[in-house]
Amino acid sequence: MIKWIKSAPEQAAALDSEQINRTYRYWRIHIMLGMYVGYAVYYFTRKSFTYVMPDMLTDLGLTKADVGLMGTLFYFMYGASRFISGVMSDASNPRYFMGIGLILTGVINILFGFSSSLLALTLFWLCNAFFQGWGWAPCSKLLTTWYSRNERGFWWAICNTSHNVGGAIIPLLAGVLAVNYGWRYGMIVPGVIAIVVGFFICFRLRDRPASMGLPTVGHWRADALELEQEHKSERLPIWEILKRYIFTNKYIWLLAISYVFVYVVRIGINDWGNLYLVETHNYQLVKANSALTMLEIGGFLGTLVAGWGSDKLFAGNRVPMNIIFMIGIFVSVALLWLLSVDSYFLNAACFFFIGFFIFGPQMLIGMAAAEAAHKDSAGAATGFVGVFGYLGAGLSGWPLAKVMETWSWDGFFTVLSATTLLSALLLLPLVVKPKANTKRSPASSLNS
Repeated sequence: MIKWIKSAPEQAAALDSEQINRTYRYWRIHIMLGMYVGYAVYYFTRKSFTYVMPDMLTDLGLTKADVGLMGTLFYFMYGASRFISGVMSDASNPRYFMGIGLILTGVINILFGFSSSLLALTLFWLCNAFFQGWGWAPCSKLLTTWYSRNERGFWWAICNTSHNVGGAIIPLLAGVLAVNYGWRYGMIVPGVIAIVVGFFICFRLRDRPASMGLPTVGHWRADALELEQEHKSERLPIWEILKRYIFTNKYIWLLAISYVFVYVVRIGINDWGNLYLVETHNYQLVKANSALTMLEIGGFLGTLVAGWGSDKLFAGNRVPMNIIFMIGIFVSVALLWLLSVDSYFLNAACFFFIGFFIFGPQMLIGMAAAEAAHKDSAGAATGFVGVFGYLGAGLSGWPLAKVMETWSWDGFFTVLSATTLLSALLLLPLVVKPKANTKRSPASSLNS
C-alpha cells in the first residue's frame, strides 16, 4: 500500500489527563462532522443516476431492463468493494482513504454525464461502484475507535443519518437539474460537489486515537464492554483475523444473510419508488422525487430511534430492535401497496414510515457485525455483511425489473413483503444471549 495512505503509526502517550480529555472531546466532534459531510456527499454520486433515470430512459431510448441491469451490476460491484475496501481501510488512514474515494466518484459521475452509449454508461457506473465502497469502511473504523460500546449506538446512528441527508437532497437536486437543464447536469453537478468535499475530508479527518498519543476509547471512558473487546482483540495477521473472527463466526453469517433481504426492500423502494409514482399516479418527476425524499426524512428519525433504543432499552443488544423495526417495514410496505390511492400526502406518508423502519435494521446489522468481530477488523466485518447486503441490492435491479415486467407492481410489492418476513425470521436465533464461555469467538459481545 502507498506509504502515505497507510494507517498512521501509534504515538507514545505524552499527555496529562486534562489534555487527553480536551483532545478526545475536540476530535470526536470534528471527526463526526467530517464523516457526516463526507458520507452524505457519497450519496450524491451514488444515487444521482436513480433520480435522473426516468428522463434518461426517454432521452437515450433505454428500457427498464437496461437500467435494471446497470443497477444490478453496480450493486454486485459495490458489495464486493465493500469487503475489499473494508480489509484495505483497516490498514489505512481514514482521512485519505475516504477522501480519495469521494474525489474519484466525483470524476466518474462527470464522465458518466458526458456519455451516451449503454456500454460506456455501464462501465463508468461499475467504476463508480468500486470507489463508492471506499466511503463507509473508514467510517466504521473511526466509529469503533473513537466511540465506545455503551454509547456507540447513538453515535453510529448520528453518522448513519448522513446518507439520509444526502439521500434527501439528491432527489431534489438531480430532479431539478434534470428537468431544467437535462439529465446530464444531474450527474455532473453532484460530481463537482464530491470532488470539493473529498479534498475537505483529506484535510479534516484523523486516524485512531493511538496515532495521536491517546489511550484507547475503552480506557478513556472506562467502558467494561469496550475493554472486554479490546482485551480479546489480540494482535494477529489479517488472514488470521478474517478466518477466526469473520469467516467462521456464525453470528456474522446470520446477520449477513438477513442483510440480503433488508437490502432487497431498501434498495427496491429507493430505486423504483419514483417510477412507481410516475406510472401508477401520473406524477411529474420532481413531484415523485419529492415524495420519495420522505423516505430519507423518515430514515433520519428512525435511525436515531433505533440506535438510541438498542443502547438504552436493550443494553447494546441490537437484535430485538431490528425485529421490531422489521415488523414496521412489513406494515408500511403493505399500506403503500394496498391503499393505492391518488393522494400525495398518503403516499409521502407511506414512504416516510418505510424509511423510518428500514434504516434502523440497515444500520444495526452493520454495527452488530462490527461489535461481533475483532477490534481491528471493523471495516472488514461491516464490509463482509455489506457484500451480502448489496447482493440483495443487486437482486432489486434486473431481477426485480423482470418481476415487474411479468407481474406488474403487485409482484414487486409481494416480493418486498416476503423478504421482510424472511429477514426477521433469520434474526430470531440471535435474540437469545449466547453462553458466556466463548473462548475463541468474540461473537458473544453481540448480545452482551
